[in-house]
Amino acid sequence: MISSNSLTVRAVDGFSSEITVPGDKSISHRAAIIAGLANGPCRISNYLPSEDCLNTLRAMESLGVECDYIEANDHGPTEIIIDGTSMSLSSPPTAIDCGNSGTGMRLLAGILAGQNFESTLTGDSSLCSRPMGRIIKPLEDMGGHVRSAGEREGHAPLIFQGRSLEPIRYVMPVASAQVKSAVLLAGLFAKGTTTVEQPATTRDHTERMLTEFGIGVRREGNEISIEGGQTPEARDLDIPGDISSAAFWLVAAAAKKNSHLTVRGVGLNPTRTAVLQVLLRMGARINQSVTHTGGGEPAGDLAVYASELQGTEISGGEIPNLIDEIPIIAVAGALAQGTTSIRDAAELRVKESDRIRTVVENLQAMGANVTEHEDGMTINGGANLHGASLDCFGDHRIAMAFSIAGLFAEGDTFIRNTECIATSYPGFEQDFSRVCGIKVQ
Repeated sequence: MISSNSLTVRAVDGFSSEITVPGDKSISHRAAIIAGLANGPCRISNYLPSEDCLNTLRAMESLGVECDYIEANDHGPTEIIIDGTSMSLSSPPTAIDCGNSGTGMRLLAGILAGQNFESTLTGDSSLCSRPMGRIIKPLEDMGGHVRSAGEREGHAPLIFQGRSLEPIRYVMPVASAQVKSAVLLAGLFAKGTTTVEQPATTRDHTERMLTEFGIGVRREGNEISIEGGQTPEARDLDIPGDISSAAFWLVAAAAKKNSHLTVRGVGLNPTRTAVLQVLLRMGARINQSVTHTGGGEPAGDLAVYASELQGTEISGGEIPNLIDEIPIIAVAGALAQGTTSIRDAAELRVKESDRIRTVVENLQAMGANVTEHEDGMTINGGANLHGASLDCFGDHRIAMAFSIAGLFAEGDTFIRNTECIATSYPGFEQDFSRVCGIKVQ
């Protein structure tokens, strides 16, 4: 049984299904922002109508961007014409509410730092508890004036005073696609060349989309440079399905005996497919085929077949491009034979929840053998899972990961506060029913 604020799951037999997941969350955020800066109308198809992405769309509207909603589903607009402002945003009438979205707040900070008006970014209590110092420092190095008005230093609300920006060369201390993107977007409003050096390769959706919109972006190894003063050329975009959303179904099909699943039209950007490499290393049988490249993003189909999963080690440079999938990978580790070690993932402590703690506590509540570390966890797989009453702590990825875990547990698994799923995957409940045969009630 599934309802809007709780989810009860029990074990199912193997399944065979085909699914299309909603539009990519990371790309949808960037499409709303970059199209809003373009020099004309842009048609954006397969936009993700999640709460996070809708908040970014509303933010751009409050900055003077006009949006015409062409098509919508039960959750919100999926096809939009965004009429770009040619880099000329307007002062928002009120504080901009980013809701629960750290991506939205960090990317919007990049464009607001260089405006000639004052603006404020805020969000819900969860977002205001997450540190923003990683973006404040480089933006201040560029001459921006960013004041943290949160209860703790470096936390939202963030208040931006209108300032002219200067280009910088920024060496990121920690690999982060959001920080990189904030600096590059700010670089559009700076006079000269802004360069970001990342310690490891991170998601490159921002660079790809800027290039697609005609912005000159130079890449040399782990350095990315952008020249200020450019205006994005209006383009139409078709957003591929989100592989982070597909990951839940991939794990379910890979671990459930006698199962087969095909995911159609999913994004296969090489900086996002680390989850596939980990699952393949664990023994999953996954076939992938790139069927088209649109908007600079490769996309295609994934076919996964049931197999006997084995534990693996995940650490180091693999972590940044796997950070969103670690909760469901941890569930896969509990279902696998042998030991799965996840280290160098301390960033999980400051996500929508402390994802190290929440994953460990919930797996332990279901009978898994898990040891918590400051930067990750060790999972001794193969234990028989049992149903439990779990809290997802307002974290959409925890809610979805443990709904999948419940498919393998004896008895009912009850997950509270699952309304947060709408922040990234509206329609998850319906897809759950479609794939696994559980009727929505």
